[in-house]
Amino acid sequence: MIDGQGRQIGYLRLSVTDRCNCRCTYCMAEGGVPMLGHADILSFEELTAIVRAAAELGVTKVRLTGGEPLVRRGIVDLVRMVAAVPGVAEVAMTTNACLLAPVAAELREAGLTRLNVSLDTLRADRYEKITRGGRLEDALAGLEAARAAGFEHTKINCVLMGGVNDDEVADVAGLAKGEPYDVRFIELMPIGPAATWRQGSFVSADVVTETLPELRFIGREGVAELYQAKSWAGCVGLIRPMSHKFCDGCSRIRVTADGRLKPCLHSAAEIGLRGLGHDELLAALRAGIAAKPKYHHMDENHASESARDMNEIGG
Repeated sequence: MIDGQGRQIGYLRLSVTDRCNCRCTYCMAEGGVPMLGHADILSFEELTAIVRAAAELGVTKVRLTGGEPLVRRGIVDLVRMVAAVPGVAEVAMTTNACLLAPVAAELREAGLTRLNVSLDTLRADRYEKITRGGRLEDALAGLEAARAAGFEHTKINCVLMGGVNDDEVADVAGLAKGEPYDVRFIELMPIGPAATWRQGSFVSADVVTETLPELRFIGREGVAELYQAKSWAGCVGLIRPMSHKFCDGCSRIRVTADGRLKPCLHSAAEIGLRGLGHDELLAALRAGIAAKPKYHHMDENHASESARDMNEIGG
């Protein structure tokens, strides 16, 4: 699939639920958010049908997201169904890992190939505050269970927040010293609750290379700039949606848990997919790709144009 800007689209991020066991401050409002009813969420069969159509058009990588995908009952079965779709070479998942330890081995056996783990701090009290009740020990146990299950090059995603966790850059990056983790620092985006945060909350990813001058640029992978220090087992990635727009390299589309195709995370444009037959799905996906914008319009004065919070879209 080639969009109107000549970008090849081969990556589908598929939200399987809008629910989460955490309530991260930059993702959900303090008072909670309206949740979809069970009947409003795509069934496993509907999700797999969308994957099958996308794969027929050239998608080779599928990432299961949420909310928190591990709160979806039967998630191991869904992984197995998606992994069996012809043309899908990689099935990944983004998770906070707090529920991962008991199912890591099952997910691996079912065909899950990669994990992205959201981890914004290594301080237990701060973790509880950021996630509004999550436990750091559960997330770290999930990481260890993933390693034991055979997952390799797990990505650890850390959202940079000024005055919250930007003093932990060296500690979080240090996870890549002894283990082959890809620790990725992501600039905070003005979407959902974070759209109203004070200006000082938004920190350039330059703080990472300034804090760790021993890091050396080694290349790019997708939207991430990769760095590594001598003798480190893993690497550090910088994802800069604010200071360095990377839209020209975007290869992804997103589908929400209620079956809406989002050609761009930060656009309000959506295309309904639920209830469509195979040929109609193909046509809708093609239309969504053709409508993918050249770039987002966020900057220090303009928030995301998305009408949804991140828990509804998928990280």
